[in-house]
Amino acid sequence: MTQQINPVTDFVSAEVYAQVQQFYAHQMGLLDDREPERWADTFTEDAVFQEASKMEPLHGRAAIRASARGSVDRLVANGVRMRHWLGMIQVHPQADGSLRTRCYALAMRTPQGGDLQVFVSVVCKDHLVPVDGGWLVRDRDLVHDGAGNPTRSAQA
Repeated sequence: MTQQINPVTDFVSAEVYAQVQQFYAHQMGLLDDREPERWADTFTEDAVFQEASKMEPLHGRAAIRASARGSVDRLVANGVRMRHWLGMIQVHPQADGSLRTRCYALAMRTPQGGDLQVFVSVVCKDHLVPVDGGWLVRDRDLVHDGAGNPTRSAQA
């Protein structure tokens, strides 16, 4: 049975929605610009990053930073450029002022001198917490299309 959503109370204002879009554009831009340390700074110190079909969960900003640095270094060594696109973003307010989001994400790669390839399509579910007038990711759960159980993670 599908959960009924009340667009008046279950979604955020247009202003908060725009802030979340800007947050994601900034965050993914950092990764695409090969700045994994700054990208990792968009997660809380105690964040959890789950991508179950690819790896064990990463616990803490330091582990997220190290993993991202390794990925970027491999891409650079192989002459591959990555780009990320997020869309269909749902943003649900929580009683404590945090947000639960759900969106579709495409990761694309282009080898030097090669053609664009869609690398992976995922559903991304985040728990965003307010920090100093902005947002940080406390929990990210990526579920790859065609892999694992798509209902494994908590509702957005």
